[in-house]
Amino acid sequence: MAKKRDNLKRVIVDFKKLTPEILALLVEKYPDGYDEDQVISFRNIKNEIVEAVEVTTEDTKYLVKVSTKLAVTMENYDEDDYEAFDETDPKAIQDPEITDEDLD
Repeated sequence: MAKKRDNLKRVIVDFKKLTPEILALLVEKYPDGYDEDQVISFRNIKNEIVEAVEVTTEDTKYLVKVSTKLAVTMENYDEDDYEAFDETDPKAIQDPEITDEDLD
C-alpha cells in the first residue's frame, strides 16, 4: 500500500534558525527531551547524514536538527524568556552555556 502524502510544507531547521514558536512546539511535544527512537535520520542535498526531530504545525512539518545546543535549550526552556520577542524571530534563541556534563 502506498504511503499517503500530506500537503505540508517541509522545512529543515538548524539551531541558529530556531524560533521561539518552534522551540515551544518542541518542548510541548518532547517535555522530557527526545529519545534516540524519536530522531529521524536522512541525507541532505550534500549527501550528509542529518539527524532531526519532527514537529508539525497546521501547514508545516519542521525537521529540527539535533544538537547539544538544542537539548540544553529545551531543558532550560522558560516561555517568559521569549515574551519580548516575536515568535518567529530566530535572534531570540541564544546559544546556551554548554558544560562538560551536557556533552555526556
